[in-house]
Amino acid sequence: MSEPDSGASRGRERRPAAGRSSGRPPASRSGADKRSGQGGDRRPTSPERRAELEQRPYDPRREARRQLARVALPGDVEARELEPESRRQLSSLTKETADLVARHLVMAGRLVDDEPEQALAHARAARALGGRVGVVREANGLVAYAAGEWAEALSELRTARRITGEPDHLPVMADCERALGRPDRALVVAEDPQLARLAPAARVEMMIVASGARRDLGQPEAAAASLEVPALEGPVRPWTARLRYAYADALLESGREDEARTWFARAAEVDELAQTDADERVLELDGVVFEDLEEQDEPVVDESTTGASSQVSGGAPAPEPVGDTELRLFD
Repeated sequence: MSEPDSGASRGRERRPAAGRSSGRPPASRSGADKRSGQGGDRRPTSPERRAELEQRPYDPRREARRQLARVALPGDVEARELEPESRRQLSSLTKETADLVARHLVMAGRLVDDEPEQALAHARAARALGGRVGVVREANGLVAYAAGEWAEALSELRTARRITGEPDHLPVMADCERALGRPDRALVVAEDPQLARLAPAARVEMMIVASGARRDLGQPEAAAASLEVPALEGPVRPWTARLRYAYADALLESGREDEARTWFARAAEVDELAQTDADERVLELDGVVFEDLEEQDEPVVDESTTGASSQVSGGAPAPEPVGDTELRLFD
């Protein structure tokens, strides 16, 4: 995800796309999966069980969960759109509840990039209904992260790890600590013994987060040194641009401007997906100034010539002169 970057300041760093594959909530299934009917149907709740549930004494906590779960769902959202593995994890729930949780997770996945706050409402609804399922807490944590709710994201991902035992989202958890103003705790997460189990991309993300935490602690030289790894020069991978960018940022903060420009340029060379603004940073270091023209002053018209111009054009108002306009390259 992304990464959207509200919350605590990070300079110009982008957030990690950590997790099993992309740091996103559980994906919807492909058309082939939908047609196959995989995921299994469970028997509906029996009348006896339903009666038992209805007779339970009032619990304010349960009522609070119900309120969270009352989020409207579009009619075209189907439970079977959720990926099979996530559906299997919902098998401990009743069929009605599992289907409702799945539909909320599908909606969270649909909305997380463009409407993270609304996606979070659906993720919270799924949690209210199925909070003991690891994939539900994981999804809630990742969507909260995308929405800039760092404390909630950290809490949910910790819970997901306790349930599943998996370390997949350690980089996101470390970044949440940093966003909450606790870089020292981010570095503790970065030393977790289970980091060795992570995929290379996730380990690189952790290195980037840890480097940023060292910068937060006023240790830019240590931040740069921590990223001086063979992967900087090795074969280009999907995360190479971000690694080089983070290294350049640390060099710049250390006062090594010439080296920083070199690495920003090298990051831009391999950043085909525009994950960073490395090309802009190079131009800034070269002294190129970018101006926002949205509030540019109105052009001034010489009233002494307006009348003559109107006569020439047959009485129509004279066109306003076009002032010097600079191309707005970057926001």
